[in-house]
Amino acid sequence: MTDSPESQKPRTSFLDTLAVYLKARVLIVLFLGFSAGLPLALSGSTLLFWAAEVGVNLKTIGLFALVGTPYTLKFLWAPIVDALDVPILARLLGRRRGWLIFSQLLLISAIMLLAFSGPNAGPIVSIPFGVAGFPLEIAVPLLTVVAATFVAAASATQDIVIDAFRIESLDENEQAAGMASYVAAYRVGMLVSSAGALYVVSGFEALGFTKSGAWSAGYVAMAVLVVIGILTTLIATEPDKSGQADAAHERESPLQRLKRTITGAFTDFFQHDGVFIAIVALIFVVLFKLTDALAGVMTGPFAVELGFTRTEYANIVKGVGLIALLAGGFAGGYIARALPLAASLWIGGILQSVANLSFSWLALAGHDLLWLTVAITVENFTSAIGTVMFVAYLSALCRNPLHTATQYALLTALAAIGRTYLSAGAGYLASETGWAWFFVICALAGIPSLLLLAWLQARGHFSRLELKKP
Repeated sequence: MTDSPESQKPRTSFLDTLAVYLKARVLIVLFLGFSAGLPLALSGSTLLFWAAEVGVNLKTIGLFALVGTPYTLKFLWAPIVDALDVPILARLLGRRRGWLIFSQLLLISAIMLLAFSGPNAGPIVSIPFGVAGFPLEIAVPLLTVVAATFVAAASATQDIVIDAFRIESLDENEQAAGMASYVAAYRVGMLVSSAGALYVVSGFEALGFTKSGAWSAGYVAMAVLVVIGILTTLIATEPDKSGQADAAHERESPLQRLKRTITGAFTDFFQHDGVFIAIVALIFVVLFKLTDALAGVMTGPFAVELGFTRTEYANIVKGVGLIALLAGGFAGGYIARALPLAASLWIGGILQSVANLSFSWLALAGHDLLWLTVAITVENFTSAIGTVMFVAYLSALCRNPLHTATQYALLTALAAIGRTYLSAGAGYLASETGWAWFFVICALAGIPSLLLLAWLQARGHFSRLELKKP
């Protein structure tokens, strides 16, 4: 079932696809993608690996996913980013770049705080709560939770600005390459702050640091890498569309600009398809990456429990894992340029779901470096493809420069619900089912989004998105 406007895409040669990746605006987006991906693992998988190494129990580790709450709430302050300027920085750099520098400085401060607030530092707070009538009590390292949440909040703010900057900077024929570059670089940033951080920590231990000191030093090194994003922001130029939005708001007070941004962002979205289809589309956004989120939150602890060392895990993720995610990002960009949006989402959704079964096989094989390599390669390649398609879809929904940041922040915040809340029980699920069945369940978690995809496609949702393009 194919929407007719989508099927009229022009043929794209391989050389044309390659050339667009070398354009200055696409390269800027590439480096900003690295800056966006860098902090995510620091409050996620890397922090969970740290917690597992110092003996935090598996159920508490799963609940650590909740520190990503700012990623799901960032739409609340995205209108401020869209409507208001950062004093001094906006005058020097422009609205988008001013916010970028501000969020990146916040991010450095947050990562430094987390560096010295690890899972084995500071007070442990017991939080009583009940589930289905059964009382539970979870011991939580308070300083770690506060610092990690600060990292997530600063990272989420940077994401708001980068997403708007990317959409507003690139021409229509650059969007697919920009998305592929962004996703590949985003995954490289995550790789640097996950496998790369593990290497750095091991290096500091080899120099004589204690385990706790090595982890702190590793996080300080990650904070220094945020400078890459700052330099990229300084080299970049302010998007023309951002200037047009500033001109449209020129005679309004800050409060009027904020009100117009909030109401306009939501009104524009729901007027496109009607309320019911828009709601279904939002549910689809929540569920599309759930299959990745459930598996991703427990991959590090899974490797630790199977007996893989920190260096073994990092070697594979950094080596073939990096090649696989770069290849997946490029393949995703080519598919997104060559095929209709709905068809691209089908390919990405199916591949990223089935990939989880490679981890089920690894669970049965046990401590086997070959199968760990296969599992990580398959996961990175398919996840990168799925992410490119997903970013293409979200970008197609956000085309008004007056509230690009607000709309995209709302959509990515909804997407983060899977990673933050729906995956919070992953530790409990893995404990009860065992690792092999856990990853089977992760694969099955992709089915609801595919059913919604079929429903939206049947109702012409994607053909209307194509018609909406400028």
